[in-house]
Amino acid sequence: PSATPPLPARALSCSLASLMIAKGKNASELFPAVVKNVASKNIEIKKLVYVYLVRYAEEQQDLALLSISTFQRALKDPNQLIRASALRVLSSIRVPIIVPIMMLAIKEASADLSPYVRKNAAHAIQKLYSLDPEQKEMLIEVIEKLLKDKSTLVAGSVVMAFEEVCPDRIDLIHKNYRKLCNLLVDVEEWGQVVIIHMLTRYARTQFVSPWKEDDGLEDNEKNFYESDDEQKEKTDQKKKPYAMDPDHRLLIRNTKPLLQSRNAAVVMAVAQLYWHISPKSEVGIISKSLVRLLRSNREVQYIVLQNIATMSIQRKGMFEPYLKSFYVRSTDPTMIKILKLEILTNLANEANISTLLREFQTYVKSQDKQFAAATIQTIGRCATNISEVTDTCLSGLVCLLSNRDEIVVAESVVVIKKLLQMQPAQHGEIIKHMAKLLDSITVPVARASILWLIGENCERVPKIAPDVLRKMAKSFTNEDDLVKLQILNLGAKLYLTNSKQTKLLTQYILNLGKYDQNYDIRDRTRFIRQLIVPNEKSGALSKYAKKIFLAQKPAPLLESPFKDRDHFQLGTLSHTLNTKAIGYLELSNWPEVAPDPSVRNVEVIELVKASGYIFSESESGSASGEQDEEGDSSEDSSEDSSSEHRSDSESVSEVGDKRTAKRNSKKNNHIHKFIFVCFSNVQQVNTPVFVPVKTHVLLHRMSGRGLAAHYFFPRQPCIFGDKMVSIQITLNNTTDRKIENIHIEGKKLPMGMQMHVFNPIESLEPEGSITVSMGIDFCDSTQTASFQLCTKDDCFNVNIQPPVGELLLPVAMSEKDFKKEQGMLTGMNETSTVIIAAPQNFTPSVILQKVVNIANVGVVPSGQDNIYRFAAKTVHSGSLMLVTVELKEGSTAQLIINTERTVIGSVLLRELKPVLSQG
Repeated sequence: PSATPPLPARALSCSLASLMIAKGKNASELFPAVVKNVASKNIEIKKLVYVYLVRYAEEQQDLALLSISTFQRALKDPNQLIRASALRVLSSIRVPIIVPIMMLAIKEASADLSPYVRKNAAHAIQKLYSLDPEQKEMLIEVIEKLLKDKSTLVAGSVVMAFEEVCPDRIDLIHKNYRKLCNLLVDVEEWGQVVIIHMLTRYARTQFVSPWKEDDGLEDNEKNFYESDDEQKEKTDQKKKPYAMDPDHRLLIRNTKPLLQSRNAAVVMAVAQLYWHISPKSEVGIISKSLVRLLRSNREVQYIVLQNIATMSIQRKGMFEPYLKSFYVRSTDPTMIKILKLEILTNLANEANISTLLREFQTYVKSQDKQFAAATIQTIGRCATNISEVTDTCLSGLVCLLSNRDEIVVAESVVVIKKLLQMQPAQHGEIIKHMAKLLDSITVPVARASILWLIGENCERVPKIAPDVLRKMAKSFTNEDDLVKLQILNLGAKLYLTNSKQTKLLTQYILNLGKYDQNYDIRDRTRFIRQLIVPNEKSGALSKYAKKIFLAQKPAPLLESPFKDRDHFQLGTLSHTLNTKAIGYLELSNWPEVAPDPSVRNVEVIELVKASGYIFSESESGSASGEQDEEGDSSEDSSEDSSSEHRSDSESVSEVGDKRTAKRNSKKNNHIHKFIFVCFSNVQQVNTPVFVPVKTHVLLHRMSGRGLAAHYFFPRQPCIFGDKMVSIQITLNNTTDRKIENIHIEGKKLPMGMQMHVFNPIESLEPEGSITVSMGIDFCDSTQTASFQLCTKDDCFNVNIQPPVGELLLPVAMSEKDFKKEQGMLTGMNETSTVIIAAPQNFTPSVILQKVVNIANVGVVPSGQDNIYRFAAKTVHSGSLMLVTVELKEGSTAQLIINTERTVIGSVLLRELKPVLSQG
């Protein structure tokens, strides 16, 4: 007894070693003193020893081998923690000689009564496989056994082992598929991530694509002798409408609650699952959860924004409601700023481009030069993608050429060069302006871009191009190599088009290039000389010099770097790097025909879910940290499955009553909120100056089988919503019979648009007429709202496309306020044109009548006889629309529109110009 050290002395080395490990210090020198305590009877000491051995067993393999017998005994210990720790240490000793012992230990642990030990057995499988891949078949048997485990503690670990050892053995998943789907919500978070990724791959091999609505006839032609009825019958026989497999729906439904998870990796895993396997109409549910993750740390934001950037290319409508969430903050790091810029560019459309361009104007002034340069590239992409704002963006970029920051100017030059390639004939003045900048710009890329642009358009600026070449010849030897190459190209093009003025200059430049230190420049010089200055040694190619140098160049494609990146599974390292990483498992294509679904049939076992994991609607909303005023798009599907979570004492009808009460409560809240908004905004709007009586045909009586419908715009604030345009529809029954149940259904509205329809009309008597009101939120665009006007017996496809002037509400404003607001809406927010008309059309009464007839604007008092001003605001966004008509000499006038909504402003300009120009 005296030879056995007391307990505190034996524990001292273990505690010291554990403390050093916790602080990140090297404790390998203590290995002999610690490992001899492996046989201690004290559980706490044994735990410390095992923690130490897991860390250093691989480094001190010889000493660790001495304690193998102790680990084997520990595998039979009554304490589950000791058994699990012993298995962890044993699998950490990477010595091939003990592989049989490890294999036996894993098999025994996989049948342990403790799920914690079985979990560690699954972890040990991966370690043994990496040590000895030849054990694969035996390890697959253990995996197959553990996949049948009903414990949520084991599920994630065994699926991870499956992914590492045999990811292609989909047959092992068949019988366990439904169990994994049902257990998913109760598995620990990192296990959820692994299972979701595995089930995503499984779904892509076992179910047909939900993205095909049907597999109808591709050839619409019919045989010559075939009647319409026969053709219809044949078509009906060949059509196979898509019906989702119940197991497919089970996976989508059971992953939905995990969108509320606190773990960003879980939310991202569910998002990629919905993206890759759910119907396109249901993918929108993930957008709100992904936007919520943008409140996390910058590393999480970076990954989430990358995935959103990929999604927003194909389905921008998912994230349009959250546009402001992607606005750049001053505290964002550069990598986050650039990703947000990418997303904003992908989401840009005619309706929101005005707001985005105003936002970009602020970004250009940023002190972060890399971000400012990226913003200029973004403006260029927007100009390319949205033709309505190309000229506006180009004008704004030209204004940036006077910026003091050289990097901003240089980047603007490069982007302008790309834009001018698309329509070079229209912008000769811009090319001249850029030529003048060569004296001040020093950035090589910008100088090279200007020289290329002048060379490409040398025939359009015949007086400027030779002079530019003269200046460049003086500074040739001091220029950057990139600029020298473009000087040579410019000289060659001018030699071919204006040889009289530039022949000697070009020869001088070619002589300089012949002796340049850079071999690329020397080679280019020899090539150009032989091509444009033919001699007896020149080949047949020289006769085609003009076609080679002066050929029309294709305009560049300004594309997103995230285009086509979704062929990598979202949320993976390969997607982040945009290259296939080691260990990446590709998603297979959807099968044309679904494999036999009976392989997943097993005896149904009811699983009891812990109440803490059942999400009610209220809990889901609070967990996300956001209140969705428009209502959650997932509400319907959650209500469909609500009967699964009702208590035994509740009947289905009682659950339905509760649901109805909840809906009514939510509806009342929206009504109160709407009334408040209406009363707070209605005072800002002035009464209309003029209400046109012109009506538009909604449904002709011939097409409507006796039902005729006309509509007009009363130019009043809509009572159904402050963002809606008020519309009055007059319905006429031109038949001799009663028309019953007139109503609207089948609305097909673009993303973001909303419609408030009139209440169904029970009946309309013969030769009767009735006028009803409705409201449509056109989102400040002239997009068409399509819907069906139905009766008891028929449905007719109709649509309403608003004139641009009806998207406005008149605003009362003083001349002083008008000038103040106009001063803030210059640059990219201003469009103008010159009008030529007869003098009699430039009287105050005529101008006033024509403007207010086209647009619902208010008249602003003016102290100048030759200037007329009008003010309004857009119905949806409340953006100001300022219209100015300034009379000039010679029967001309200038029409100016200042507004943030530049697309609407441009359309209004086109509407007003011909009206004011009429003789």
